[in-house]
Amino acid sequence: MSEQRVVPRPGRPRLVLLAALAIIVAWLAVGSVGGPATGRLSEVQKNDNASFLPADAESTAVLESVARFSDEEEIPLIVVVERSDGEELDLRAGAALLKLAEELPSLRLGESGVTLGDYVVEGARIGPVPSEDRKAALIVIPLKEAAVSAVVDGEAPVVAAADAVRTKARVDLSATGLGLTSSVGGPGGLIADFSAAFAGIDGVLLLVALCVVLVILLVVYRSPVLPLAVLMSAVFGLCLAVLVIRPLAENGTIELSGQSQGIMFILVVGAATDYALLLVSRFREELHEHESTWVALKRAWRGAVEPIVASGATVILGLLCLLLADLRNTSGLGPVGALGIAGALLASLTFLPAVLLVFGRKAFWPFAPRVDHHHAEDAVGTRSLWGRVSGLVGRHPRRTWVVTLVVLLAAAAFAPSFKAEGVTIKDTFLTATDSVDAQEAIQRHFAAGSGSPVQVIVPAEQAEAARTVVESDPGIDAAWIGLTPPVPGQPAPGAEPVDGLQLVQGTTAGAADSQEAEDTVRRLRTSLDAVSPDAVVGGQAAINLDVLDASGRDLRVIVPAILVVIFIVLCLLLRSILAPFLLVVANVISFAATIGVAELVFDHVLGFGGSDPAIPLYGFVFLVALGIDYSIFLMTRVREESVRRGTRPGILVGLAVTGGVITSAGIVLAATFSALSVLPLVFLVQVAFIVAFGVLLDTFVVRSLLVPALSYDIGPRVWWPARLAGDRRETQGDPSGEQRTPEPSGV
Repeated sequence: MSEQRVVPRPGRPRLVLLAALAIIVAWLAVGSVGGPATGRLSEVQKNDNASFLPADAESTAVLESVARFSDEEEIPLIVVVERSDGEELDLRAGAALLKLAEELPSLRLGESGVTLGDYVVEGARIGPVPSEDRKAALIVIPLKEAAVSAVVDGEAPVVAAADAVRTKARVDLSATGLGLTSSVGGPGGLIADFSAAFAGIDGVLLLVALCVVLVILLVVYRSPVLPLAVLMSAVFGLCLAVLVIRPLAENGTIELSGQSQGIMFILVVGAATDYALLLVSRFREELHEHESTWVALKRAWRGAVEPIVASGATVILGLLCLLLADLRNTSGLGPVGALGIAGALLASLTFLPAVLLVFGRKAFWPFAPRVDHHHAEDAVGTRSLWGRVSGLVGRHPRRTWVVTLVVLLAAAAFAPSFKAEGVTIKDTFLTATDSVDAQEAIQRHFAAGSGSPVQVIVPAEQAEAARTVVESDPGIDAAWIGLTPPVPGQPAPGAEPVDGLQLVQGTTAGAADSQEAEDTVRRLRTSLDAVSPDAVVGGQAAINLDVLDASGRDLRVIVPAILVVIFIVLCLLLRSILAPFLLVVANVISFAATIGVAELVFDHVLGFGGSDPAIPLYGFVFLVALGIDYSIFLMTRVREESVRRGTRPGILVGLAVTGGVITSAGIVLAATFSALSVLPLVFLVQVAFIVAFGVLLDTFVVRSLLVPALSYDIGPRVWWPARLAGDRRETQGDPSGEQRTPEPSGV
């Protein structure tokens, strides 16, 4: 028998093909390790406001000081009981509640064998506390901090505790036949509900995002091979990012929240798909020119690498500007998102080209491109969609950009009305939650701030004077000294000072998440200065206030930093000053218009009660840093064509050539961010709308009309202070310019 030899396919050198296969195998290995790690990433999340506070905030200082008054930081889990008919609780109800409170510590949490009592603060008294109207009672279960930070059976014990307590309370109280209803809330219940809301982040969110992208790619490519290759590229990029992020979050190097994890997933899928669309588009162009898939891929990669790297670098640097934030969840999103984009960038420039090289033209099956020397720029001036758009820009540039700008500014006029001063617990979730029901029940029968008191740390000798000031404030229902609130009919327990400091607490008349409670904190911080300049005010209401103040500061600091970074990157990429300036201004106007439209939709259509103070900053980062991508894709191609043809013809050709791929990329990114709306949190729904609408506005209006029309009107001066050689050859009214040159000079 003659020896069989494996002969490489024409146009693909043996070593190159072997290298491509090695790259694919390496990424498969990354996926096999990173896939399971992605499913467990939620184990290292932190989702409570206190863990994200600035280090220099008053409420942070209070948290650290309060910890000295107890061996454990307490996280109250509160059971609220009332009668369904609204009548008073009788002695039988009181006996049932006492029995329930006694049995709660022995509740098993999951299959691990641990009990609720293992996470209850030692020495804590658990018993029913009736309301003054005798129509409700509270059972406060003070949990250790480990109930939030530990992981048992794949979840935090506080989640299992809330579920177990909720089930037992409903079963036991229902069995009494007294019409007793219960709900579980307080800080512990709220953390449990947040964890439940983020429970779908590892599976449902990613699955929805990938399915949405798959459908769009099937429509764009009309091929079963390419969409799968692109999705695998996104998944492998995500796996690589997770392998870096998980140990960093586990060691406390970065802060990972459910919000930042969900956003990172979407960023990776959207960015990897955008980069893939650009590379595949260039590859398809070159396959019309060259028989050799290796030559076509080499030229496509060389043409696409500059805008893809510039785009990725812009987003990464923009996200890293978030490290300047005081809020640790915001600063944590910076490296988390940047690592995600880096993974997407690396996978898109290595794994995807390797797959394209192995499959060649079959990647486009059943519509494989043939060598017919058909060029995308031939569409300029034709009746195709982007031929018509480029024709409109060429015929009426000034009218086009002026009308577009007026419309954008009209929408931006509503931006100052955007309310981002925080939301109540009730307005945080899109679905019914037990913690919200519990808070509403507390407000009906107790001081609304019960379970989340204002906390004041003062020198011990001024403790009584501080208690008097706190109690005299109109926003305070009751005040006491020490950790334990007084029980009606019993003497106040008091407390020993620690390190010369004393703890004074007060129950606010308004809920801890209300504007009323925040105003109370502001007044106390002023009035307590007369008692002692060393007095500091904390507690949940103070945490909310400090988060709001820090968010405002972060917005003022980070926005200018991002604009400067993007401007510098664009200057280096386009070798110009005027063009980058115009691009940045256009994207800022686009962002303002998006916020204006969002204000109208959130307030008048969806009826949201407000927005998280971080929404404007998150929206700015994603829209400006991501939205500039499409201007980069457009203007780098325009510059390439302008070198050969002249600026004005180059603009029309660049617009026609990039129109389809950039529009597809914008639709993909908008669709992937829309997937965030599957999680029942108002914050993520608002981020999803702002980014999705803003990306579509940027893709179909700013990048398609405003930027090219304005650049065309300015002409060759848009590249100031540089002057392109092609402008000396530009011919009036000839959009085709010179003949296609053999080698692209970059996109």
